[in-house]
Amino acid sequence: MNTHSIVIGYLLWIFGFMGAHRFYFGRPISGTIYFFTLGLFFIGWIVDLFLIPSMDRAADNTYATGTIDYNIAWILLTFLGLFGLHRFYLGKWITALIYLLTGGLFLVGIVYDFWTLNEQISEINKAKPLPAK
Repeated sequence: MNTHSIVIGYLLWIFGFMGAHRFYFGRPISGTIYFFTLGLFFIGWIVDLFLIPSMDRAADNTYATGTIDYNIAWILLTFLGLFGLHRFYLGKWITALIYLLTGGLFLVGIVYDFWTLNEQISEINKAKPLPAK
């Protein structure tokens, strides 16, 4: 099933020198390396332009589909994570309020979510799968 979007992957690739697209496709270690090395000095960032389709297929095969949309959650985290909107979307109201009041738990919570958001969504989706058609 299609859990991740290649279009969102390329949108996040624009910010790829920060590793956003790698986090999105479930590659937190290389995402962190890209963050601290400006996309491996922009060379890895350019190479990823061609690797995104395979990263998308791998993410689609790894994570569970369900009621939570990965794309919406990742857009909320990437652009509004400071306010905890992605956590509201996941139904994690208490931590969402904490993020809202503390700037994403002083940015440490946002880093944690970049590392774990795919797993958080997959866990919720396994518990609440999409209804059968």
